[in-house]
Amino acid sequence: MNNILLFLLPKSQVAYIESDSTLRQVMEKLDYHGFTALPILDKQGHYVGTITEGDILRVIKKSNLKALQEAEKIQLLDIPRSHDCVPISSTETMENLLSCAINQNFVPVLDDHDHFIGIITRKAIIQNALNEIKN
Repeated sequence: MNNILLFLLPKSQVAYIESDSTLRQVMEKLDYHGFTALPILDKQGHYVGTITEGDILRVIKKSNLKALQEAEKIQLLDIPRSHDCVPISSTETMENLLSCAINQNFVPVLDDHDHFIGIITRKAIIQNALNEIKN
């Protein structure tokens, strides 16, 4: 199988956060969806990076936040990020997809104009491999 788009979870089904959000909005979105990381997109739909629970915990500790209202004053792009998921093009090879997925839970996928079109989860890749083994 060579078409990586067969694994794509489209943007319309992906939980992401916009780059002009606050720390509180990020915390609420992560909590609501139960994820440990979210892709960050700008207003034009470009992938900016990935925010993780670890990034949030470090900024809370460093800022010594005492109340949730204080998190409304911290902008997402002001939070240092420890690990941005490496994005790939929608035309990438399966080999390059697998190389990225080894080190990250999801791989952001970009179209020819560098717009975010969705993600491929490591879970989807492993599930497909398991299905192929069973068949």
